[in-house]
Amino acid sequence: MAAAATLTGWRNAVRRLLGAGRSRNPVSRSLSETRTVTLIPGDGIGPEISDAVVKIFDAAEVPIRWEERTITAIQTSSGQWIIPPEATESMNANKIGLKGPLKTPIAAGHPSMNLLLRKTFDLYANVRPCVSIEGFKTPYSGVDLVTIRENTEGEYSGIEHVIVDGVVQSIKLITEDASRRIAEFAFEYARNNQRSTVTAVHKANIMRMSDGLFLRKCREAAENAKDIKFTEMYLDTVCLNMVQDPSQFDVLVMPNLYGDILSDLCAGLIGGLGVTPSGNIGENGVAIFESVHGTAPDIAGLDLANPTALLLSAVMMLRHIELHDHAKKIEAACFETIKDGKVLTKDLGGNSKCSEFTSEICRRVRDHD
Repeated sequence: MAAAATLTGWRNAVRRLLGAGRSRNPVSRSLSETRTVTLIPGDGIGPEISDAVVKIFDAAEVPIRWEERTITAIQTSSGQWIIPPEATESMNANKIGLKGPLKTPIAAGHPSMNLLLRKTFDLYANVRPCVSIEGFKTPYSGVDLVTIRENTEGEYSGIEHVIVDGVVQSIKLITEDASRRIAEFAFEYARNNQRSTVTAVHKANIMRMSDGLFLRKCREAAENAKDIKFTEMYLDTVCLNMVQDPSQFDVLVMPNLYGDILSDLCAGLIGGLGVTPSGNIGENGVAIFESVHGTAPDIAGLDLANPTALLLSAVMMLRHIELHDHAKKIEAACFETIKDGKVLTKDLGGNSKCSEFTSEICRRVRDHD
């Protein structure tokens, strides 16, 4: 019974995707209509781009209450690394979060904060749409694909040890359950977003047991989804074909490390991580949407950051919680601002400040009313 409830939970989550802190409240919605969302501003430019999203949501009168939380690594007496309890409680209560970039200094002694979040809430599916933005020219046009990455295991399981001095072994963990659920998620996502093809990305020719298991689960999921075309391709072949003609791909599903690399490659096709949204979906109803670019400490506090990636991730979040009209209005205002080309941050080809870019989107949002 519990397994059936879990399966229903994540299926509902993918259907919704279609694609101590302080509280910040929307301007004109009654509390009874308001959805509380955990806001994790993050580090570096994180607070600035989070403020931009909050202002745009206020302009659009989105019925959301922001519950702000800070994420740092805490080590328990047993040596386990955890995130602050107040952040865990907020996410477990609200189920929905929006996160700016988090820093994990090299050799900090604790795991990646992003990995820690994924493990804490079992955020097993990373979904990254990559769609060309009209008016933002890149060497590629008409890109429209989605990478779906298994988020919890693979080479990122953190299983490493020294065999002898000078020899370190890192274990790639692939399990049947995790492979099955991400494969089924990919087909369900394709079906509910009018996508026609799912491609499994693997290296089963070399890692016959681990990637072989992942590929078998994808093939099994394909057998139960005859309405969706299924293909399979080696990772290196995908990379080669992707830079030659990305239009041949639709939805791609893959293990963790491959997804980390390939999703960034795909982001490069549409202009980089600064314009790429991302969502992480868990089995227990928890979902965190995030900007996947870095903290950019060199420009932090200078009003130069581009909030587009976090804003489009917030739009994904709105669709996830079925606030489709608000999502459409904000997305249109953002894309119109970029297409117009008059008020753009430096990385988008302009000379405007983050606050000016934000104000222009807010103006367009209000004009849509």
